[in-house]
Amino acid sequence: MGGPGVRRPSKTRVPTARSARRQAQAHGPAQANPREPERRRLRKQAQAGRLIIPSSLTILAICAGLTAMRSATTGDIDAAMGLLVAAAFLDGIDGRVARLMGATSRIGAEIDSLADAINFGVVPAMIVYFFLLDGQDLGWALALIYCCAIVLRLARFNTLLDDDEAPAYTRDFFVGIPAPAAAICALLPIGMAQQFGDGWWTSLPAVGGWLVLVAFLAVSRVPTASLKTASIPSRAIAGLLVLVAVGAALLLTYPYVLMMIGILAYAIHIPFAWRSRRWVASRPEYWNEKPSERRAQRKASKAAAPGGRRRRPVLKSQRRLGLNRPTGAPVAAQTSETVSHQTESETE
Repeated sequence: MGGPGVRRPSKTRVPTARSARRQAQAHGPAQANPREPERRRLRKQAQAGRLIIPSSLTILAICAGLTAMRSATTGDIDAAMGLLVAAAFLDGIDGRVARLMGATSRIGAEIDSLADAINFGVVPAMIVYFFLLDGQDLGWALALIYCCAIVLRLARFNTLLDDDEAPAYTRDFFVGIPAPAAAICALLPIGMAQQFGDGWWTSLPAVGGWLVLVAFLAVSRVPTASLKTASIPSRAIAGLLVLVAVGAALLLTYPYVLMMIGILAYAIHIPFAWRSRRWVASRPEYWNEKPSERRAQRKASKAAAPGGRRRRPVLKSQRRLGLNRPTGAPVAAQTSETVSHQTESETE
């Protein structure tokens, strides 16, 4: 029993896990968790494993592309085309797999760029040469032109990726035809030869001229749409699934017809992409808007433009009966009617 000036002995307090961690952080790394080096080693191993998977897909794409070229030398053109499609598929998913796994790296990007140069530059040109232009010196020169154009196109694409000052809308467009689309377009003469047989489309002038045209479009500054930022509205999902079913049926029965339809559709979209890019480039206030919002603004501005008054719709009953508006109205009535139409267009 002590007096008021005597301290009682305090009870011993067991430190909790949180307080132990605080003490370890306060006293420095000397009292850190002994399992931390092991955890770091495991994290490094997991990171190395994640890096291997996307790069392995890229290597498989290169092997498939080179094997496609070998199949073309032996005359098995169907196997060559199938292997090239497989190479394009593997090359298309390796980057997405790397982003999903958090395994993007500089070496992976370099391997992917080299794979694009081989699969979409060298392999298509060699397949066309071995199958349609074998033994012709001019054909070999035209194949070299296509290869060099694809390499230059990929080099420009890599430099544009490092441009941090580019407006946001530039992500919605490619500068020139991308390498995968150029490879498919370059193989069009082979598809026509497999579907329709030999003809003018398999001659040296036609095949060589087509290769030069595709090479020019690849290195040109013609804008083409990018699907990376495309969005599908919910009301269009049903129609898109129908198109997927039709495409699958054509792929299994008439693959070269599907190839020609795809190339034609891609060529048709180029003027629309050029017009869309020109419109947004001249309006800086829409540079950061989404593509869907920009399309809505274009429609609204087109409807409100002077001289862009919509044509008055004809009633179904009038169209069905073949009735037309009388043309013998008085001048005053015509003038008042014209003024009323102008007022309606301005208020809209």
